Amino acid sequence: MFSPLELTLLLLGSAVLGVVAFRMLHLPPMLGYLAVGILIGPHALGLASDSQATHGLAEFGVVFLMFSIGLEFSLPKLKSMRADVFGLGLAQVVLTIAATVLFGFLIERALPPFIHLSWQATFALGGALAMSSTAIVVKMLTERLELESEHGRKIIGILLFQDLAVVPLLIMIPALTKNPDNLLVTLGWATLKAVLVLSVLLVFGQKLMRGWFTIVVKRRSQELFMLNLLLVTLGAAWITERAGLSLALGAFVAGMLISETEYRHQVEEDIKPFRDVLLGLFFITVGMLLNVRIVLDNWWLVLVLLVFPVLMKFALIAGLAKLFGASDGTAMRTGLALAQAGEFGFVLLNVAGGMELVDPFVIQVVLASMVLSMLAAPFLIEQSDKLVLKFSSNEWMMQSLNLTKIAARTMSTQKHVIVAGFGRSGQSLATLLQEEGIDYHALDLDPSRVQEAQSAGASVSYGDAGRRESLIAAGIYRASALVITYASTHSALKVLHLVHELAPTLPVIVRSHDDSDLDRLKAAGAAEVVPELMEGSLMLASHALVMLGVPLRRVVHRVQAAREERYASLRGYFHGISDVGDDADTARLHSVTLTDVSGAVGRTVADLELDGAEIAAIRRGKDRLEASADTMLEAGDVIVLRGNAQAVARAEHRLQG
Repeated sequence: MFSPLELTLLLLGSAVLGVVAFRMLHLPPMLGYLAVGILIGPHALGLASDSQATHGLAEFGVVFLMFSIGLEFSLPKLKSMRADVFGLGLAQVVLTIAATVLFGFLIERALPPFIHLSWQATFALGGALAMSSTAIVVKMLTERLELESEHGRKIIGILLFQDLAVVPLLIMIPALTKNPDNLLVTLGWATLKAVLVLSVLLVFGQKLMRGWFTIVVKRRSQELFMLNLLLVTLGAAWITERAGLSLALGAFVAGMLISETEYRHQVEEDIKPFRDVLLGLFFITVGMLLNVRIVLDNWWLVLVLLVFPVLMKFALIAGLAKLFGASDGTAMRTGLALAQAGEFGFVLLNVAGGMELVDPFVIQVVLASMVLSMLAAPFLIEQSDKLVLKFSSNEWMMQSLNLTKIAARTMSTQKHVIVAGFGRSGQSLATLLQEEGIDYHALDLDPSRVQEAQSAGASVSYGDAGRRESLIAAGIYRASALVITYASTHSALKVLHLVHELAPTLPVIVRSHDDSDLDRLKAAGAAEVVPELMEGSLMLASHALVMLGVPLRRVVHRVQAAREERYASLRGYFHGISDVGDDADTARLHSVTLTDVSGAVGRTVADLELDGAEIAAIRRGKDRLEASADTMLEAGDVIVLRGNAQAVARAEHRLQG
């Protein structure tokens, strides 16, 4: 039996290894936590027991997750998406639960000796199966730049209602374990308590929250702000628990109250470490529940429970989306994205299992099928375009019509600029091109933005610059340049690959967030890469120099020189405590002081092999030396290294070794 410290070290070490492995496979970390729980749990290696202490900590993960969800539920946001959230989302959750209850009834009638499923059990299972993975779906949509697409908005609307539906389900599922004769009374009493508690929290809490946070913020203490945040979250959870409701419900309400204040974004950043660590522990405990032997012995049943719910949810969601006015392609993409299980499904399944509402054997096979469906989700979303085009004849017609519209708008243009993305940067570029009398045509995936811009006379079409057909329709063979105005390296590399195939001589200008991917983008064929952080630094420095009396011509010359050398003198920076979350591959600067015993003393720069790092500068006393090849290093020299974290660490070891 492990001590509490040993158990904590085991969980942390296993979690780190699991998340690293799944990150290398480009899969969500949540699946890594589940895999770790399965592996070290009592049903596999038996390294960790399914203890009450572990469950207590894991429950706080759900509390902070519900708090984060509450932060997203601002009333204006819900109002703007009410058709998708309360129309499509409500129908999806209710019909999924109803279909599961009906299926359970038929199974019990067909196989009475083998399995018993009460309607309460199938209701709980239906609630769990109705959920989809917000973490996986939003991550995939973000990477594919589809959040603002027609199907992206419907997907987000359904996900929002699913998250919202967890609150009443967390109240109803425990109530279902009571005496069936008094079920309506129990549900009514639970609902009344929920309404009373929520009314008190929302009415009085709304008035108190902003004032109280203002008092705390005026003390200008980050530590006090964090303590207050934990107090508010756990305090609201305690209030609802004392009222006989769930901890998660109180945390959700606290998040909703804070979402209406100006401190929402700061709170969201500060709560992330607690939420992510504790939620990871929750998923590890969920993995511990899975009995691998039962799953292997009943693999056929797991497979049926994997395929049937996924197909059922796909058909149901696609049909509902079509009923709510979506095209065939949009409906199918929405269904494919949401067919898998989700994080809150595990929460509800855990509650049902803890209340002994569902048979442990059923919990095992359903849990296994849910994990497998989430593993399959990224691949389904990645292949959604191909599947839609293969099975939807209307989608071919819609895309052909869309491409025809793009081609019709660009047919008469020559030497124009193709603008990929018509957000703020794309529109600013279009304005300047128009003022210079240069033709352009923009492609964007936000239908409302495209429609509004077209009405105002902008030359823009709905289309994906990452598709070969869209680029051809936009006149890539006649264009003089292509500008990618959004900062997404993954998408930019895809566009550059297509341009290299279609028009290899066409110059492409790419926007990036910083200089971390500059070399990759240049190697992929970008004529120019504009890192917005570097350009922002240049503009800030140039304005400061001019105000300090430096001649404008000299300032312009310095800015131009920095650009011509591809920001070499500006690349990398000294990292501080606030930069701990930065990408390890980002170029950084690091100072190393040579001592009498350093191995680099007495050697020239040319003699050093720094393996991926370079010497940016050498400071000797008060002098700053250029790192030329024949510079002899001396004790007391401060060597400024430039490179990523690993390269800098290796270089420091070689300098001192």
